[in-house]
Amino acid sequence: MPTQTKTFDRTSTTDEVLAGIDLTGKRVLVTGVSAGLGVETARALASHGAQVIGTARDLAKAARALAAAGVASNAAELVEMDLANLASVRRAADQLNAAKPVLDLVIANAGVMAPPFGRTADGFETQFGTNHIGHFVFVNRIAGLMRPGSRLVMLASSGHRFSDVDLTDPGFETTVYEPFIGYGRSKTANILFAVEFDRRYRALGLRATAVHPGGIRTELSRHMGDEKLQGLFDQINVDLAREGKPPMEWKTPQQGAATSLWAGLVADADAVGGRYCEDCQVSPVVTSASIGFGSPGVRPYALDPATAKALWARTEEWVGESFDLRSAATAQRKLPDA
Repeated sequence: MPTQTKTFDRTSTTDEVLAGIDLTGKRVLVTGVSAGLGVETARALASHGAQVIGTARDLAKAARALAAAGVASNAAELVEMDLANLASVRRAADQLNAAKPVLDLVIANAGVMAPPFGRTADGFETQFGTNHIGHFVFVNRIAGLMRPGSRLVMLASSGHRFSDVDLTDPGFETTVYEPFIGYGRSKTANILFAVEFDRRYRALGLRATAVHPGGIRTELSRHMGDEKLQGLFDQINVDLAREGKPPMEWKTPQQGAATSLWAGLVADADAVGGRYCEDCQVSPVVTSASIGFGSPGVRPYALDPATAKALWARTEEWVGESFDLRSAATAQRKLPDA
C-alpha cells in the first residue's frame, strides 16, 4: 500500500487523501454502506479504481444510496448483514468465505449511537452488541480472506471518553442504562478490538487501527433528535472555549471519511497499527482529568493491552466461539492470487 508523503488534517477530504493513488485491483470491504460515511467511503474507493464489497441490513436502500453517490453497480457488491443478529453476521461471513474474495482492507464503519435501551437478537445491549460484538464475530470470521499487507480500520469515536468497557456488566444488568455510557463502552471496545487484532494478526501480515471520523451530521444521530444533538454541540463549544479554541464546525462526509482511508491506505502501517487516529493523524494519549470532546486525544484505558486481551477472551465466551490464528493462517494460504 502507498505510504504517506503529505500531511493531512481535519479539513482534508477523501479525494485529497487518495489523490494520485490508483486502487485498481484492490478489494475493500466496508460495513454499513446504506447511508452516511459508508456511502462516501465506498464512493471514494470506487472512484479510485477499487472494487468495493459493502454490507447493509437493507440491500435496496444501500443500492439506491450508492447509485445516488455515483457508484457504478459493477464497482460494488452488496452483502446482507445485520450486525445486531449473529445468525445474520455468520451467514454473511460464510457467504464471503465461500466466494473467497481477497481483501486488501476492511473498514468496520457501521454502528448505532445513543438509542433507547434495547437488546440485540442475541440478548446483548444494543450498542455493545451491534458496534462491538457483531463486528468482532464478522471480522474474525473473514480474517483469513485478508491478504498479507492488508489492514483493518475500526470506526470508533471521541465518545469512548464517556466510559471504559465493563467486563462484568456489559449489558447493564446491574447498572442503570444511560445511552452515552453505553455508546462509550461500545466505542472503547472498538478501539480495544483493534489493539488486540493488531497484536494477534500481525504474524499474518495484518494490521489494525481505530479512527474517530469527527462530528458529522449523518443518520448515526437519528436517536438523539435535534434538541439533544444541538445540546451536545453547544457543550462541545463550551469545552473548546474553555480551552481557548475556536468553535467546532461540522465536518462534511468527505472530511469525516478521510481518516478511515488515510489510516487504511496512506499512513505507514507501523505508525497507525494498534493506535487511535483522528483528523488524519495519530492521536495523543490524554491523561488530564478534563478534555473537551472537540479536542483530539485518546484515553489510556482504550489502548490498554491487558484490557484488550481480557475483552477478546470475554467476547469469545459471550458469543460461544473461539478464533484460532492457525485457522486464519490456513485460510489465508488458500487464497487465490486475485
